[in-house]
Amino acid sequence: MKKLILLMLLIMVVSVAFVGCSNSETGFNAKKEISVISREDGSGTRGAFIELLHIEEKDSSGKKVDNTTKEAIIANKTDVMLTNVSGDTYAIGYVSLGSLNDNVKALMIDDSAANVENIKNGSYKIARPFNIAIKGEATGLKKDFIDFILSLEGQAVVAKSYIQINDNAPVYNGTKPSGKIVVAGSSSVTPIMEKLKEAYIAINPNATIEIQQSDSSTGMQAAIDGTCDIGMASRDLKDSEKELLNSMEIALDGIAVIVNNENPLKNLTSEDVKKIFTGEYTTWDTVLNGDK
Repeated sequence: MKKLILLMLLIMVVSVAFVGCSNSETGFNAKKEISVISREDGSGTRGAFIELLHIEEKDSSGKKVDNTTKEAIIANKTDVMLTNVSGDTYAIGYVSLGSLNDNVKALMIDDSAANVENIKNGSYKIARPFNIAIKGEATGLKKDFIDFILSLEGQAVVAKSYIQINDNAPVYNGTKPSGKIVVAGSSSVTPIMEKLKEAYIAINPNATIEIQQSDSSTGMQAAIDGTCDIGMASRDLKDSEKELLNSMEIALDGIAVIVNNENPLKNLTSEDVKKIFTGEYTTWDTVLNGDK
């Protein structure tokens, strides 16, 4: 009888200990390691993210160093990032606000939600421009498509998912030239470029526009090399790129810090995010304590 009572007490103790490590509503185990997911080198989203959150810092010689933890899993495209985070209960990553979907949860950062209004008013600070770049002067179909992107009609397409860069853009007055152009680069810019292409082709069916998705650095190099007509970057151009290309902003976009929908966390500070992505914080209880 005593052995039975002791066994029952032991079971109760183990059960209480297990519950103490988990969220009572979801079963989320806060003692689990954080699965950090980052974009690849060359990604404009990664470049902007590490700069804005001071994950990239200068060393003693003045050289910029990316301090993203070496334990981070690398996602080489936006959709891969979304798939990885939605499939891993303990994952954290980041993605273009315009690419956000219901399969993941965007966290508030410094008590500010990731949305267009907060980016416009400056309370959500993880934001960057979408740029396109060309080599030399634009002519023909290339010029006409760029004119459309920057026009009232083009910026209306942008405003459906992103932030337009010109509230007083001119009305499109194109010549509907025929031909083919190739637009290449950032996987974050690709979704809005696909929508701009669709809207433009509806006006000018004489045109063929091929969009090649890669990353910002690849897109800029392709524009420099002449293997594409227009490069796409989800960051500001580097000085070396500016010397060889003419660039223009087409939209403003936020970067959402995302977790799995099973994660009870709602808010992080910028410093928390930095410490997670540099590997200083390694388990979820580090940031869940304090009911954030």
